[in-house]
Amino acid sequence: MKTEKTLLPVNGYLMFAVDLISIAALIWAGMNEVVWLAIGLVLLVVFISPGFFIINPNSSKVMLLFGAYRGSVKQNGFFWVLPFYKRTEMSLRARNFESDKIKVNDKIGNPVLISVILVWKVRDTFKAAFEVDNYEDFVKVQTDSAVRKLAGTYPYDHFEDERAEITLSSNFEQVNENLEQEISDRLMMAGLEVIEARIAYLAYAPEIAQAMLRRQQATATVAARHKIVEGAVGMVESALELISQKDIITLDEERKAAMVSNLLVVLCGDNPVEPIINTGTLHH
Repeated sequence: MKTEKTLLPVNGYLMFAVDLISIAALIWAGMNEVVWLAIGLVLLVVFISPGFFIINPNSSKVMLLFGAYRGSVKQNGFFWVLPFYKRTEMSLRARNFESDKIKVNDKIGNPVLISVILVWKVRDTFKAAFEVDNYEDFVKVQTDSAVRKLAGTYPYDHFEDERAEITLSSNFEQVNENLEQEISDRLMMAGLEVIEARIAYLAYAPEIAQAMLRRQQATATVAARHKIVEGAVGMVESALELISQKDIITLDEERKAAMVSNLLVVLCGDNPVEPIINTGTLHH
């Protein structure tokens, strides 16, 4: 497989000086009616003039001579080559590409919407020009393909797969690194370098978003309730132990059970407690 090679062009200012001298000599030959010299100088000027070109910073030109690749010029400045060269300009600047939001299935099969931001540039001008039909379209298609593969490799979160070490929604650094490596491997054949790749948007698809939100809310509610009950039990235990240590009152098992029940209702209830005055005995 061919790769990029450097072509060293002629200094443009030198050839421009030769062109100016040839034009001045042509004028002299015309004034003095030196026909053979005038014809030769006309041919020389016509030959030299089309060969000039300029390369701006972070730009390059791919050179073809009668269909054969002769090299690429990446050096900035004013140059000259044989006018028979076909010169194709190619930018070496870093470019941004933001993919559309595409619907894919994660590892569990849940539909999710995902998009990525890719920063890339041309590294090998030969491969970019001749190994693929259109390297910009190649970037778009291969990025979408890499995103679909990445989304199918990991679950969206830990709710469906609690044993998963990496998920799309939590392990951003690891997921972005894997995404960058996957896209780099795909774009390498086109001579393109991936500078950065990261997930720009990630969410459940609309048809399951509400159900997943309710599931997350239920999970959070259960976790909160568990924490509240755990704290209430500890407070009741501390209260009974403190009453026993200070010998405030002697409680039998039935009274302890009633006290525990009342305290748990007070501590775990959602609504404010309304006090009730008992004017009878503890048992009435």
